[in-house]
Amino acid sequence: VATLRPYQETGFRWLRFLMKAGLGGILADDMGLGKTLQALCAMDAAGGRALVVAPTSVLGNWQAEAERFLPGIRVCRFHGPKRHLDASADLVVTSYALLRLDDSLREQHWTTVVLDEAQAIKNPESQTAQAAFQLKAEHRFSLTGTPIENRLDELWSQLHFVMPGFLGGRKGFQERYAREVERGDRAAARALRARIRPFVLRRLKKDVAKDLPPRTDIVLRCPLPEEQRKVYEAVHGAARGEVAALLGDGKALAVLELLLRLRQAACHPRLLPGDRPDESGKLDVLLENLDEVVASGSRALVFSQWTGFLDLIGEALDRNDIAHLRLDGGTRDRDGVVARFQAEGGPPVFLISLKAGGTGLNLTAADYVFHTDPWWNPAVEDQAVDRAHRIGQDKPVISVKLIAEDTVEEGILKLQERKRAIAQAAIGTEEQFVRGLDKSDLLAVFD
Repeated sequence: VATLRPYQETGFRWLRFLMKAGLGGILADDMGLGKTLQALCAMDAAGGRALVVAPTSVLGNWQAEAERFLPGIRVCRFHGPKRHLDASADLVVTSYALLRLDDSLREQHWTTVVLDEAQAIKNPESQTAQAAFQLKAEHRFSLTGTPIENRLDELWSQLHFVMPGFLGGRKGFQERYAREVERGDRAAARALRARIRPFVLRRLKKDVAKDLPPRTDIVLRCPLPEEQRKVYEAVHGAARGEVAALLGDGKALAVLELLLRLRQAACHPRLLPGDRPDESGKLDVLLENLDEVVASGSRALVFSQWTGFLDLIGEALDRNDIAHLRLDGGTRDRDGVVARFQAEGGPPVFLISLKAGGTGLNLTAADYVFHTDPWWNPAVEDQAVDRAHRIGQDKPVISVKLIAEDTVEEGILKLQERKRAIAQAAIGTEEQFVRGLDKSDLLAVFD
């Protein structure tokens, strides 16, 4: 149930052509161009049983996208200590860790196997890559926005998965191609490109700009690691017991305080008072995606309503050697910071507090916008996206909303959809918004 954009139709037909020819391939589109949808279409057309192996952080997105675009499909999310491999499922979604640890996946015969974020098998000697090579399937594909990060060995590993033996043995590949290309041998590079060209579809956002609308919206669901989940459940249990009584007394501000604590716990435990664990599923997903954005030569705005979360994001970017700037209420030389980001060769990431940078800025150097915490009113998020998506922007803009899985944030997202007329109104404060909802709406958010 989707209308494919022209370049997505091309990608789907390319995948189907390879399937019919008994071949595999690497779909290496830029982030945000819809690799998941193209792969789902191909798997659906092939029929049979399909397996998707992906980072733990995107298992929820695969399940949600499959259920959205292929209604009626039976999806099994094979993950966690109580996992069960449903033999009747049309699509099984699992993680690289389980592929490595659980033999049952390698004992099955699959119609189609897809590796998402396939740079996970870039080291062909790793246990993960070895487990992937052992999968039994009629059709094999990998999806990645970064087909080569450092060495040509990574390309060999991915192509060895999708078509074993196509590039010969690893040692022969190194002697014939990798070593010569790394020495600057142009003839070897041309020969390698010609050999792999039919089996690697690489499209950058700029290549398909005419097919893209000016703005594309994506929701990424972020699973909470175990320690963060414990903190969240403790806060949720306490809040759920109080909210009904507070609503009965008409204390909207007190309800907002409870929601604030829950929303902070969903983002990062260290946003709460006290000694909290230093792990955040949302931060992990954000870093994975920023790595890909930066590697592709794009630039990103990262918005949060909490400067404390911007602090934690900034620390993580420093640890990962990703250059960035910051704008919040304490920034003195706003114009200078903006000019540095807008300049050619400026830092690739700009951290911005929602209140300080939601309006009045022109940041057209960015073509990705990340919202790290959902706001009650989508119009506020739209204003943030409009910092990049405005006159003077010559690139399509991808807006990414990060939602903590199985938390109050999913409730807020559903509430936005149900109450869009309210949510899109010119609301002055959060309290006014809460007062515009009935008791059942707010209880549903806490469920």
